[in-house]
Amino acid sequence: MKVIICDDQDIVRDGLELLLKLEPDIEVVGIATDGAEAIDIVEKEKPDLVLMDLKMPVMNGVDATREIKAKYPGVKILVLTTYGTDEWVFDAIRAGASGYLLKDAPREGVLSAIRGTIEGKTYVDPSVAGKLLSQVTGLNKKPATAITSKLTEREVEVLTLLARGLSNDDIAKQLFLSEGTVRNHVSSIVSKLGVSDRTQAALIAVQHGMGGN
Repeated sequence: MKVIICDDQDIVRDGLELLLKLEPDIEVVGIATDGAEAIDIVEKEKPDLVLMDLKMPVMNGVDATREIKAKYPGVKILVLTTYGTDEWVFDAIRAGASGYLLKDAPREGVLSAIRGTIEGKTYVDPSVAGKLLSQVTGLNKKPATAITSKLTEREVEVLTLLARGLSNDDIAKQLFLSEGTVRNHVSSIVSKLGVSDRTQAALIAVQHGMGGN
């Protein structure tokens, strides 16, 4: 797994590089201090994933994510953030990031997020997912029927829980379904809404007034 680390803080870059170099299946192929550098390295190295800080000089992580995803859609972007409820995180997800990782996440959490994202999963820290998603509740709110009309009744239930930041396992327990069945529903929802992953499906749901308690 080829990974690029992009962060303007030395201590963050060095710490992540040291952590990842201990893993036999992960190779750090580049270190960047701003988004422009990250784009240059992506072009040369064609990594599987970029660990992307958001607030950096020269070019921020949101703009860099948007440009990388436009040119190299197969490259995964995992946002690095200090605060999970930062509006910049949503901007990055809109730009194509697959999820976000808190900078103070434990070692196993970091590794799990990287491997899962490369495998095509979406990583959203469960401790702050609900708060993060709720930030856009009042932004450009649209009628829920604009998306619920495309879905089955069960898919609407699943999407509503997705919008609250619940994992597949939590959704399965709440709806008395198997986790496999929930995964199938999520795949169908993502397809019907024309989005790339569950994070963007949840974002759209919240913008349409779904997910509120």
